[in-house]
Amino acid sequence: MRLNRRRFLTASCTALGFAALPRSAFSQQYPTRPVRVIVPFAAGGPNDLVARIIAQGLSDRFGKQFYVENIGGAGGNIGAGQASKAAADGYTIFVASPSYVVNPTLFETVPYDFDKSFDAVTLAVTAPTVLTVHPSVQANTVKELVAFIKATPGKFSYASPGTGTPPHLVGELFRLSLQLDIVHVPFNSGGAAIGSTLAGHTPVSFGALPPAVQHVKEGKLRALALTSTTSSQVLPGIPSIAEAGYPEIAADIWTAILVPAGTPREIMDMLQREIAKLIAQPEVQDRLAPLGLLPVASSSDQCAAHLAAEFEKWGKVIRDAGIKS
Repeated sequence: MRLNRRRFLTASCTALGFAALPRSAFSQQYPTRPVRVIVPFAAGGPNDLVARIIAQGLSDRFGKQFYVENIGGAGGNIGAGQASKAAADGYTIFVASPSYVVNPTLFETVPYDFDKSFDAVTLAVTAPTVLTVHPSVQANTVKELVAFIKATPGKFSYASPGTGTPPHLVGELFRLSLQLDIVHVPFNSGGAAIGSTLAGHTPVSFGALPPAVQHVKEGKLRALALTSTTSSQVLPGIPSIAEAGYPEIAADIWTAILVPAGTPREIMDMLQREIAKLIAQPEVQDRLAPLGLLPVASSSDQCAAHLAAEFEKWGKVIRDAGIKS
């Protein structure tokens, strides 16, 4: 993901056939037709929700349809591959999740080039994962859990929504950073992973907030920490992993907005400004809050820097843990 990428607008306009248009006219004529918003997963998840909120907001703002197209498969690779091959004209937007930075290391090959295929528009939202345990586990804090695992090597396992998912990688970061003897048990969804911990089969779980929140509030699971640098109103009173004394394990799930590399900077800047305004609206934040999603709406360069850091961080975890797709 390239940083501080600047192009002369005249060169971009020439490539698109708009060489005679001044900058103001160029911005006024976009968009003139529907804009495709590619989500590389099936409908219904947090990434999809954020995409639909943004698509509806941009449709209302510009008077042209921004429509979500769910292209699932291969852990997000199929959708990312299709988005990377789209024309760099502002009429394709890619809604990226951590799989975008993880997959180039997790898979032997991916259908896009992390360094060259996309330009960053904005980091839209972030959300923590949550570390939970079955009530039978004799630990009320992360430090107590770590001590318990170290005192009983080979006795603990943790559940995640699947190999290579953000909760799995956070779990491996937890294991590697603290040199713990704990086994990963992958499931095919967050609900299935939480279900295993509820039943006591896997006493520890790393997962997204939504599947766990109600069980924590009902006392069926004990939340020890949110894997983030700050706490969340969704689970008040539960510390962040940094507050619990392990800032090196802090990690968030996130949604970023990208466009095919070469998209005119003026369009990228326009999209970033409008998405930032949209994310700041109280009614939008009210829809994001129950899922633990925190509005960010970063600049393009901040987003690119974040993606580059995530690529390096999770690539190292995958290599050190020997994770294979």
